[in-house]
Amino acid sequence: MRDCLNHRAGFDRVLMTVAATFLTVSASSALAQDQARSSAAELAIEAAIPRPEPANVPPPTASDIKLDTTATVQDSAKEPAKEPAKAEAAPAPDKVETKPSDVATTPAAEAPKSETAKTTEPAKTEPAKADTAKADTATAPAAATTPAEPPKDVAKEQPASEPVKAASNVPAADQPVADKLKDIIGAKTSRHFDRKNERAAIEKFYGARDFAPVWTQAGSLTAAAKGVIARLKDAASDGLNPADYPVPDFAATSPDALADAELKLTASMFDYARQAQSGRMHWSQVSADILYPEHPTDPSDVLAKVTTAPDASAALDSYNPPQKLYKELKAKLAELRGQGSGPVVEIADGPALKYTPAGKKQAEIVVEDPRVPQLRAKLGLAENASDTRYDATVAEAVRKFQNGAEIKATGILDDKTVKAINTPKRDKQIDVVLVNMERLRWLPRDLGVPSLGDAYVILNIPDYTLKVMQRGQQVWTTRVVTGKPGQHATPLLTETMKYITVNPTWNVPPSIVYGEYLPALQQDPTVLQRMGLKLEQNRDGSVHISQPPGEANALGRIRFNFPNKFLVYQHDTPDKNLFARDERAFSHGCMRVQNPDQYASVLLNIALPNEKYTPERVRSMYGKGEVDLKFPTPIPVNITYQTAFVDEGGKLQFRKDVYGRDATMINILKNGRGKDLENIVAHSQPSYSRPSTTLPPGVTVANNGGGFGSSGPNFFERLFGAPSPPPAPVGRRPQRVFTR
Repeated sequence: MRDCLNHRAGFDRVLMTVAATFLTVSASSALAQDQARSSAAELAIEAAIPRPEPANVPPPTASDIKLDTTATVQDSAKEPAKEPAKAEAAPAPDKVETKPSDVATTPAAEAPKSETAKTTEPAKTEPAKADTAKADTATAPAAATTPAEPPKDVAKEQPASEPVKAASNVPAADQPVADKLKDIIGAKTSRHFDRKNERAAIEKFYGARDFAPVWTQAGSLTAAAKGVIARLKDAASDGLNPADYPVPDFAATSPDALADAELKLTASMFDYARQAQSGRMHWSQVSADILYPEHPTDPSDVLAKVTTAPDASAALDSYNPPQKLYKELKAKLAELRGQGSGPVVEIADGPALKYTPAGKKQAEIVVEDPRVPQLRAKLGLAENASDTRYDATVAEAVRKFQNGAEIKATGILDDKTVKAINTPKRDKQIDVVLVNMERLRWLPRDLGVPSLGDAYVILNIPDYTLKVMQRGQQVWTTRVVTGKPGQHATPLLTETMKYITVNPTWNVPPSIVYGEYLPALQQDPTVLQRMGLKLEQNRDGSVHISQPPGEANALGRIRFNFPNKFLVYQHDTPDKNLFARDERAFSHGCMRVQNPDQYASVLLNIALPNEKYTPERVRSMYGKGEVDLKFPTPIPVNITYQTAFVDEGGKLQFRKDVYGRDATMINILKNGRGKDLENIVAHSQPSYSRPSTTLPPGVTVANNGGGFGSSGPNFFERLFGAPSPPPAPVGRRPQRVFTR
């Protein structure tokens, strides 16, 4: 009977081992599938670059437009190889990322072996533990009969479990505090630390030092503690709120109070380092069209870095952004708060001053006024500081000030402008500087650090400018057109540019087909012909509208590709007239570049320095066929939103909050994480539904080579002169489109 029971127990252990192995294999397989799906999602983003469109917008089908049987429709089935080949060639620069099968199969093949070994090991050793326990139980009475033995056993066991030696390393004056710290930390409560990684760091750090306090010695503050406290109290200079980092009272001398103060100061230090590096709010709280790389702090690193640094205050300060952009705004913040040097400059009242440039029928008119030197000083014009002439330079500075102060930008110094210059809304300006400092915390930590020598692109949406930077210096800049406020706002992101496409094809996204072209076809069946668009019916029945390469193409001659989840890119445009405007938010989300041939040559000379690309060489490639120029090393692209920044002359500049980002962030900072936060934050993209749009018979779809010359930002203004598109079909939901 005992043998049967033993066999039964062994069989049960085998079943348990097999079940554990099966679960391990299943988990590994699921992990592999998740990795494969992740890789496939990345591939989908890469492949979608030529046709930017949110993933949940279905392509239109032939039934949507009910083509007349007499219409000429180019069937892509008759032209096999052309478009599919392009779709496969486009993501070529990312071949390293196009191996989902490797990612999926490797872990699945190896995981069962190691996990099986781990699972079967306890099954082999468990009986031994049970037998040992039985043996100990059996010998217990015998041990009890010899009273002299227990003292010997206790003496033998004492050194193995005794922590007294380690505790003796703590100075006697600090031992009571160390004992209290050990009790508090050992309890593993969240009284001081809400985050799991912070609690783990505290246990490891204080455990390694036998729970000796780090901020006090014999009840007095250490140099490290004084440095940390000084930095926390000066948090306002960094654009942070000192109230968020309370400094405990170390005046009390009881061990309980000192241990409590020790951990409270550590908690405040953690909060400061985390918010200084990553921000007081997460970018997802502001808008759904923001995506920056995460760079969280490691509590263990913070403890090690600050407590061992010669200057603890400087070590904690290093968690603030290292970029020049941030440091310049920090200095201007101090000036706005009245901490800057120099007397306050006031402009006296007087007649309006106007500069008139030379024209066909008149000469240049420059007026003089004794107030102009003060005006130059107020506007930061160091050159010709004592000049009393209200010339073109002064008039342009006044115009820029008016634009930033939301005054009509005329360049005329009138009473309203004088009042705005003399009594700026400092509280509002301080708030704007604070949220701009906050946004700089979201950017990559190495952005603009000269020692790294890296090149990158930075585009500032409210200033409508793009800059190419290398080794901390600006090497080139140009004007850009960005997305319209609302559903077409250009997203904020950091990605890498991997290749340039010369002579791109514009694949019209389904949302534009639904929202603009199909309604337009209702009014004019020849509109596609006149715009030079091709209508193709694919084998699956879907309809594809595209515009071939050429100077009239909506994307112009060049497209700059940096794969991203928003499916936006930078490109040339035939609408050159828009670059002359001061405010240039006109696109569907993508960014139009004023001088794309120069931009391409600058980037290509950085990525391929031995190829000697010039704008002329780039233009010589213009033609009918697409050409992809791949970068051996991708170039980072940063899309930012800086409504406050310091220009090259050291002047604090303000720009219009075109997307309302400042207002949202100021609201969050002032109201904290209150109940109204959910009304501020946009968490999700709108959903889509296919409208029931039909067309009358007689639509001509043959390409007649018509141009895409446009004179304004809106399709319907270009085509019909109408102020807005026709109303959407009933039931159609608002759409968010990133293109052009």
